[in-house]
Amino acid sequence: METILAIDLGKNKSVFCQMDRASLKTKYRTVRTRPELFHDIFAELNANSSIVLFESGNQAGWLADMLRAMQLPFKVAAWKWTNNPVKSDKKDAKRLAVMYHHGFFPEVHVPVKKVRQKRSLINYRQKLVTRMTQIKNSIRAIMCSMAIDLPAGRNCWTKKHLETISQHASPLKQIDDPCQLWRGQLHAELQQYKIVQQQLDRVTAKLDALGKKDPATILISNAPGIGPRTAEAVSAVIDDPHRFKNARHVSSYVGFTPRRYQSGEMDRTGRISKHGNPLLRMLLVQASWASLQYAWAREIYDRVCRGSAKRRKIAIIAVARHMLIRCWAMLRDNKPWRHDRCKVARV
Repeated sequence: METILAIDLGKNKSVFCQMDRASLKTKYRTVRTRPELFHDIFAELNANSSIVLFESGNQAGWLADMLRAMQLPFKVAAWKWTNNPVKSDKKDAKRLAVMYHHGFFPEVHVPVKKVRQKRSLINYRQKLVTRMTQIKNSIRAIMCSMAIDLPAGRNCWTKKHLETISQHASPLKQIDDPCQLWRGQLHAELQQYKIVQQQLDRVTAKLDALGKKDPATILISNAPGIGPRTAEAVSAVIDDPHRFKNARHVSSYVGFTPRRYQSGEMDRTGRISKHGNPLLRMLLVQASWASLQYAWAREIYDRVCRGSAKRRKIAIIAVARHMLIRCWAMLRDNKPWRHDRCKVARV
């Protein structure tokens, strides 16, 4: 590419750095962060001899969609300028251009809009689940403070027991005795419980409907031990399986590869890096516990665990990594799970 257009994206204003690779001369332009202004600047570029560079962030999505629609080549970097002694918008934009010119550009993948929206909905569902757990814990704490026992586990949240709990609740406006204020708190928590439960059911139903139309989600759901939530998360996070070079690459992307510390003769392998999507790691670990009933998962678990209770978490991470790799291979080759090789383990 003869021309590099690097952008330092800001919330209100952005700086454009246009570099000529032949002479390394730069031109700067500062504009407000508006799609229509960006479109006018991109219209002046030649798609065959220009490339657009910018950093990942909240505004990278709509900018990538615009460049795809205009058929302009672009690359997105995951870079931090925190430790730079001299930092300004112009210098940040120029650093992007210089890194690309010298071949040290840290590129990241930006999925299309429908995939980003699906990821957002999956994360939103998890936030609703977290809110629901907080509300349930709050209700249990209120009832425990008044020495009222509740059933353990899911039995507490059946329709029958919710009606029993609601008998102790009362709106705050109707409470005159300060000793009964706990009933008002319980009433408020029960109202939030109903609202969040309705939202959670709607989001789950929408994700189920999207999963039935997504070939990747259907393919991954065919694997034993993987439910709809894990399948949709794997398909949304991996997106394009061909962008990963090998199994280690996809494991590193999700955060299942160990940390390394090397210095001279010292070479230590630490815990997993935990890079990437934490929700996907959590779902894969949960699915791995459920998959221990199958021979392939039990074999990996026993081999890594070595009969030691202290290595159980290490072993289940190994199972989750293998499960991720197999799902990635299924998407890459577009082949279903080999159920003839999936036997029930003898425990």
